[in-house]
Amino acid sequence: MDILSYLLQGLLGLVFLGAGFSKLAGLKMHVDNFKQWNLPQWFRIVTGLVELAGAAALIVGYWEPSWAAAAGLWLGATMLVGTLVHVRAKDSVQQTFPAIVLFILPVVLFLIRMGELADFPGF
Repeated sequence: MDILSYLLQGLLGLVFLGAGFSKLAGLKMHVDNFKQWNLPQWFRIVTGLVELAGAAALIVGYWEPSWAAAAGLWLGATMLVGTLVHVRAKDSVQQTFPAIVLFILPVVLFLIRMGELADFPGF
């Protein structure tokens, strides 16, 4: 399971680094999406920071597996909210599908590393 965990961490780390930085940079796509969803632009910034924090935790998770578990939980919750935003906005399945996949993959990572969460600082 370690190999699957490492692969998921790497894949998700790259995806959320890209997504977080593009939200912070104000990519037109993200600006337009947040307008369409009737969400304020400061929320786009917060979302980008949340995604970058999750990506950073995934990277730390290579040395401290409890961080990978926490990142899976953190990013899974983030993408659950993202999926609900798409549903609330009545976006198409094609528009919502990436959010659903990016909800499922961190949850899978969390389930793989769940036993490590007890070692997370503060637990």
